[in-house]
Order: sequence, then C-alpha cells, then structure tokens
Amino acid sequence: MLGRGVWSSVRQGLSRRLSRNVGGWASGEGRKVDIAGIYPPVTTPFTATAEVDYGKLEENLHKLGTFPFRGFVVQGSNGEFPFLTSSERLEVVSRVRQAMPKDKLLLAGSGCESTQATVEMTVSMAQVGADAAIVVTPCYYRGRMSSAALIHHYTKVADLSPVPVVLYSVPANTGLALPVDAVVTLSQHPNIVGIKDSGGDVTRMGLMVHKTRRQDFQVLAGSAGFLLASYAVGAVGGVCALANVLGAQVCQLERLCLTGQWEDAQKLQHRLIEPNTAVTRRFGIPGLKKTMDWFGYYGGPCRAPLQELSPTDEEALRMDFSSNGWL
Repeated sequence: MLGRGVWSSVRQGLSRRLSRNVGGWASGEGRKVDIAGIYPPVTTPFTATAEVDYGKLEENLHKLGTFPFRGFVVQGSNGEFPFLTSSERLEVVSRVRQAMPKDKLLLAGSGCESTQATVEMTVSMAQVGADAAIVVTPCYYRGRMSSAALIHHYTKVADLSPVPVVLYSVPANTGLALPVDAVVTLSQHPNIVGIKDSGGDVTRMGLMVHKTRRQDFQVLAGSAGFLLASYAVGAVGGVCALANVLGAQVCQLERLCLTGQWEDAQKLQHRLIEPNTAVTRRFGIPGLKKTMDWFGYYGGPCRAPLQELSPTDEEALRMDFSSNGWL
C-alpha cells in the first residue's frame, strides 16, 4: 500500500503539475513540458568494493554540465538501476539534482515491475528533485504485456505522478517494444509528455511522430547511432549514451540537424555510428565506462554480474573510436 506521506505528495503534485514554470515546465496555457534536446544517460560510479561513489558521480556531473545538454537522464539503463536498491536509486537522483546546473532538466528513471511500485518510486523521485519521470516498460511477464495492460499501467502512473511522465521503450533490454497503438493512446494523457524509443526502428519513430501530431507529445531517439535519421522524421532530441564521452560532438550533430546542415550532419553521424555501437549494443555499460576513463571522466567498474572487458574487447573498443578520429 502507498503510505500516507506518499499519497499526500501525490495530491499536492496533482494540484501543481500543470502550473509549475521552472526549467521548461508548462505554465497556465496548458502546454506540457518541452523535453526537446540532448541528454546523456548518467552512469552510476562504483568503488572497488561495489559501493556507489557519490563523489565521482558529482565530479562527472560537473564536467558534463559544461556542454549544452537539455538535461540528464538518471537511473536509466546506463545507470545500472536494476542493480541498485530503492534507497540507492533515490540517493543518486538527489545527489545529481544537487550537483547539476539549475537550468537543466532531470529525467529520473522510476520504472518498476508492478504499477504500485512504479507509482511509489515515481512519487519518491519527484520528492528528491526529478523534473520528470522516465518509465521503462514492465517486462518480466512480457507475454501478458498487451497494449491494454501497458495503457492501464502508464495511465495509472501518469494519473498519480506529481511530475510529467516520459514513456521508455528499450526492447534490447526488455524484449518488449511499447506498441505504437499504445503510444498513440497514451499521448493523449495530459501528464504524458513523450517517449524515449531505443529500438532504432526509424520507420516506427516516424509513425509515432505522425500519429501523435495533434497531441502535445515529443519523441526522443534512444541512441546517437540513429540521431540524424530520427531528427529527419520529426524527433526532437535524444538520450544518447555516447554523449557521456563525446558530448560536444553529439550536441554538434543536434545543431547541424536543427539548422538544416544535412551534409555536414551526415558526415558527423557516420563517424559516430561505430563508437556508438561499441558503447551500447556491442560492449554495453562496461564499454561505456571504459571509454569514460579514456576521456577524462570516472567510469570505473560495473556492479556484478556485469564484468569488465577482456583485453581483446578493450582493444576492439579502442579501435572503434580511433578509426573514426576520436582517440
């Protein structure tokens, strides 16, 4: 059951969520929060004994804060959130809120397997400073996660969330793509502002943009590898793991797309494809963290059962960056 304090927060949040006017929130006109822009999905640093290293987290945030990002995604897939306790997840978000520039948006991953747990986590994320919640699809019982089940889940979460909700579809991790028909239905909810789609199907992304065009709803690409193509079909930004190490370049690609410099954008996009694949699909978070170490951030170890890269994998990772002129 939701505790008395949580329900109190829900009621307060519902009364103010459409009136807050900070960092891009909607004001009295009834428009939703604008989430357009580039976001690095912040990694969670660990010590050699697998404790969260909050000092290194803050150091990374101070460095990332120098780039023109719209904000930060915290406790997404790259934050290793399934490996953290609930209290750790909330403490990480709280520390990021304190360390990040005040004019940036903080999108906090609050997804859990049950609707009740997701509501509770979402409310708690808002209490520690999240501007919006990014909610991954529940997937353990994926065979029963029909459009109707997912619409019910997200509607309940959005109804009770004190902050705007961003849908999150990441089939590589969940084995489940949020169906387009469900996205279209959910786009009509006044507290659901957009989706982060990490599937890489640009046709699907274009269809979502097209079918939600009458709603105040935005689509974010979930990877830098298809960022240009996503902008071309109407996406408004991206949550890009590669931005943790090549932040200036990902922001430059955004600028080139938004100003119609497509030839230069294409050249830059081509040079980002292999590095992006390396720190996502190919070598995952261990690859991303190793690359962060090379680029002056703290990557450090992952929490078990994720393992560090082998020497062979590390050399292949280095080649994907050096062959494109980044190392």
